[in-house]
Amino acid sequence: MPTIGVAGKKGPKVRSDCHVTVEIQSSGGLQIKLISKVAGMFGPRIEALMREGCETLGLNNAIISVDDKGALPFTLAARLETAVLRSGHKPSGEFLLPLCEACLGESSRDRLRRSRLYLPGNEPKFYVNAGLHQPDGVILDLEDSVAPKEKDSARCLVRNALRAVNFYGAERMVRINQGQHGLDDLDWIIPHNVNLILIPKVEEPAEVVAVAERIAEIQKNLDVDTPVYLMPIIESAKGAWQAYEIACSHPNIIGLAIGLEDYTADIGTQRTNAGTESFWARSQVINGAKAAGLQAIDTVFSDVNDMDSLRDSVLEAKSLGFVGKGCIHPRQIPVVHQAFAPDASEIDRAKKIVVAFEKAESEGLGVVSLGSKMIDAPVVKRALTTVEIAMLVGLLSADWRDNAEKPGSRKNGELTEGAKK
Repeated sequence: MPTIGVAGKKGPKVRSDCHVTVEIQSSGGLQIKLISKVAGMFGPRIEALMREGCETLGLNNAIISVDDKGALPFTLAARLETAVLRSGHKPSGEFLLPLCEACLGESSRDRLRRSRLYLPGNEPKFYVNAGLHQPDGVILDLEDSVAPKEKDSARCLVRNALRAVNFYGAERMVRINQGQHGLDDLDWIIPHNVNLILIPKVEEPAEVVAVAERIAEIQKNLDVDTPVYLMPIIESAKGAWQAYEIACSHPNIIGLAIGLEDYTADIGTQRTNAGTESFWARSQVINGAKAAGLQAIDTVFSDVNDMDSLRDSVLEAKSLGFVGKGCIHPRQIPVVHQAFAPDASEIDRAKKIVVAFEKAESEGLGVVSLGSKMIDAPVVKRALTTVEIAMLVGLLSADWRDNAEKPGSRKNGELTEGAKK
């Protein structure tokens, strides 16, 4: 049985992290050995945190060595717990810091998901400032960005981040692993107010159902019913073929995403900026999502230095029907938001439709037309969404109706109300 456990990172380039070694002893109590540039100011607090953690984990006799590189308490706690687990000691509980108020927010089905910023699950240095870049969501990743030997460490760190990090209103998402490992990930993260689970490499509806059932089981044991939304990621030919079936597999699904790195590898080709090799799969995901009443989310753009090509990629995605895109660097977020924003002509048309519809609705009218085209429910819904996005991104003021052209006016004579029902 191991008597030494190690977790975290060390070295001259490490920041916002720490390296913790736990040496189990048969006697002697706890000995804390701390190396830190901020030991003079925070040393006693770090030592107190280590002692509190050992007490919570049921560890009475050990040498705890901490090489601190500016780690915050949630990281220190996670590294200690992981090192204790790796030492072979069976903890008597979890070392959980208090849940901060900023981590209590819920999400909603139809919220904006233009940008989702991927954060590697075992890299706490990226966490604290992620929300300042104003992504619509942050993805704490337990899958591809985490080396196999660090999966346990990432679980603990992501769990603590969900309790401690203020992401400034961004939707808190976690991408779990595949299969049984992913189901086990849920035990670590569902109790800590995660908003959305991304399920990677989905090929069968049953894979989504298994995740949903495990979440329901965990929440039942906790006696909570806060919705945890699901977003399957389509990353293979088989998954694309069954996009609609996957989209319909559980009511908590709010969207489908596509991952093109794995998809292009699966079909034996190279991914290009032109995207001709993935057009069919993207169309499958878009139509599968839309047919099920869900959001369609595009893949990441891998060149973080090519902003012009990123913008072109987003505009193409928007034209196909995608409403969001994955981001792997904060500098991509403003470009994605700007490209997904409605342009002036879209906003102008949406305003006319919304005003005409609201007037007709207030007067009990049934059908409203714009020129020779009828304004039916899907058109109105799209116009309302356009107006909402325009207001959210600052392209339209909240009082825009006060200055809107009135339906039936000479200036806006193309709008006509239809007959009463």
